[in-house]
Amino acid sequence: MNTVADQSVLDAASNRHLDWLESEAIHIMREVAAECTRPALLFSGGKDSIVLLRLAEKAFRPGKFPFPLVHIDTGHNFPEVIAFRDKRVAELGEQLIIGSVEDSIKRGTVRLRNPATDSRNAAQAVTLLETIAAHQFDACIGGARRDEEKARAKERIFSFRDDFGQWNPKAQRPELWSLYNTRVHAGENMRVFPISNWTELDVWQYIAREKLELPSIYFAHEREVIPRNGLLVPLTDLTPPREGETVQKQVVRFRTVGDISCTCPVSSDAATVDAIIRETAITQITERGATRMDDQTSEASMEKRKKEGYF
Repeated sequence: MNTVADQSVLDAASNRHLDWLESEAIHIMREVAAECTRPALLFSGGKDSIVLLRLAEKAFRPGKFPFPLVHIDTGHNFPEVIAFRDKRVAELGEQLIIGSVEDSIKRGTVRLRNPATDSRNAAQAVTLLETIAAHQFDACIGGARRDEEKARAKERIFSFRDDFGQWNPKAQRPELWSLYNTRVHAGENMRVFPISNWTELDVWQYIAREKLELPSIYFAHEREVIPRNGLLVPLTDLTPPREGETVQKQVVRFRTVGDISCTCPVSSDAATVDAIIRETAITQITERGATRMDDQTSEASMEKRKKEGYF
């Protein structure tokens, strides 16, 4: 067997697959720009939104993006990710609009039992809807993928939201032959997912091909963690140990980088993109299933939050 030749064939097939996914995503972004009056692209500094930025560059450069970047900031984000977000926005020279959950708490539109420590993940829905209303966005582009979670598997690429910002999985529009109905009335909006058909492995292979920079916490590093309910909870002021729990030092990495209060790392020694690709190729647990505390409350957790306006 010619191992070099076999690897060359595999690499060529992978590139053709990524070319197809890239072409579809660029087409979707251009459809949003052409058909929507006031779109926005959500950018959190996470790997999926980093891929969206590269796709937007390929779709619209050398011109400016035809939409601002938007981040719904819980105030409980990992500092490495926020630093990366600001660095990347400055490099691109694009506009960043920040919707703050902390501001929603001060306005009284978000109420938590303990605002200093309670998870703000679900509360993002309120702040997102307020940000959409304030800026009159009729479409928000996001990096959700169908392989992440059961509720997201029900999404259309152009996901319709009513004038209350709510999602009804039974009232979505058909998308035959890559034709998209983008019409909305005042107050309604679309959530658009150009990388719906990508998998976590596709994302990492694209990151490798495009040589994209990422926040450091995606790669293996030593961190203090607390084993809890089959997950590794990062030790922070927001997530202290409970009575009877022990703190351990482990080599871990993050597969997703959401709110500190609900996002866990996984044990891993993958310190490079190639190592992460090899690890991702054999994993049998989705990134949300392996890392998100808030999705453990019930199998319907994500769908309930999406119906209330969560992205």
